[in-house]
Amino acid sequence: MEKSRQKRSELRLSLAWLSVGFLMLLLACNIFFAGGVVFGGYSNQWILLLASGFAALLGLSNKVTVPFMLHEIVSNIKSVGVPILILFLVGALSGTWLLGGIIPAMIYYGLQILSPPVFLPASVLIAAVISLATGSSWTTSATVGIALVGIGSALGIPAGMVAGAVISGAYFGDKMSPLSDTTNLAPAMAGTDLFTHIKYMSYTTVPTFLITLLVFGFLSFQIETTGTADLSNLLRTIETTFYITPWLFAVPATVVLLILLKTKPLVALLSGVLMAEVFAFFFQSELIESLSGSHLKTLLTAVFIDLQIETENAALNELFGSGGMKGMLWTVLLILSAMVFGGVMEAIGALSKITEYLLQIADSVFGLFASTVLSCLGLNVIASDQYLAIVIPGKMFKKAYEEKGLAPENLSRTLEDSGTVTSVLIPWNTCGAYQSSVLGVSVSDYFVYAVFNYLSPFTTLFFAALQIKIRQFYKN
Repeated sequence: MEKSRQKRSELRLSLAWLSVGFLMLLLACNIFFAGGVVFGGYSNQWILLLASGFAALLGLSNKVTVPFMLHEIVSNIKSVGVPILILFLVGALSGTWLLGGIIPAMIYYGLQILSPPVFLPASVLIAAVISLATGSSWTTSATVGIALVGIGSALGIPAGMVAGAVISGAYFGDKMSPLSDTTNLAPAMAGTDLFTHIKYMSYTTVPTFLITLLVFGFLSFQIETTGTADLSNLLRTIETTFYITPWLFAVPATVVLLILLKTKPLVALLSGVLMAEVFAFFFQSELIESLSGSHLKTLLTAVFIDLQIETENAALNELFGSGGMKGMLWTVLLILSAMVFGGVMEAIGALSKITEYLLQIADSVFGLFASTVLSCLGLNVIASDQYLAIVIPGKMFKKAYEEKGLAPENLSRTLEDSGTVTSVLIPWNTCGAYQSSVLGVSVSDYFVYAVFNYLSPFTTLFFAALQIKIRQFYKN
């Protein structure tokens, strides 16, 4: 392998950027000419693999051997072995926490804090709780979000204002939830573990969230509400479908305790899955009986494949569905495709050349953080996909952060602060288009009220500028 590395001529910077440019071209063509579905539901994965092939051809022309490129690809894939296992456990956790009534209990108690005088900050909190429990901002908006916008309109509150509150809370929960795919994707790209990422991300995310609550609290005093917020139908449906009790919170409390005790993520998540299965057996036996004649079959279904719990409320039906481990396959394949692309780019010397260039134009720590933020924002605009706004900058900047002596959680946090949350602010991005369609409010109407989303990049840059919680790890 070392011999192959020595034979390789130094790749020109123009060719290194050409590899990235080819990827961007494929993404743009897919979005603007094929509606984002040129390869069906796995367009991003196929595009990353095609870009890998193009980069490999550049490598072959530069005397890089196929065995060496394969060696780098395998090395890259090995590095994400644990994150992939965590992703599968997250899928299992999602299914078992649904079947065990834990997620419904969070929703049930969360909805009861709603009160007209504090409707807006309460909406932020409710969306945050539900998104934290489900790990999905999309599902939160499509269920409780729709209900909150409708209730807000009935109270005389502008729909854009309520939508901004829902989106702010939903993306806070999405970022901080171990069940979220983007929350797992970012540390996988940066090279850190899930819980270190969440802990480090809280330094910027929690202050931003508190500011968001203060803003909506202030707005609540500027508007007058009329009528009442009637959620009795939703609460009644949850009560009749699941057995709701505060004892169900013992499961997430145990997982949080294990995390605080610095238990390995795989052990903490597996404990959460097993406890949820036990709680489902004892607390939700009637529900399990109605889903299948076999308790064992239903419990295994919640872990591995699709689980759908039907209720009399159509809005809740979407919320009470889980893909289990199977539901994580799309994200796992995206990670593997990104590792193939990153492996080839490393083998041909493209990443090292780009890193060298980035370090020259961003010669300060703040400059590096700012370059990361701008890259994530740019990809959300160009590629129209939040996953690629995490994957591509993650691979491009990983070595640059190492060269600056920065721990990988600096990068993973910045990817989420600027990649995940800003996607919803762009009308043609998949997230912006989805949220606008589901909530029935245009991006331009909710943009100014999506406080958490547009404050997050500024918060991470503020921390970088003042050197607050910028962890050093690697030696120069």
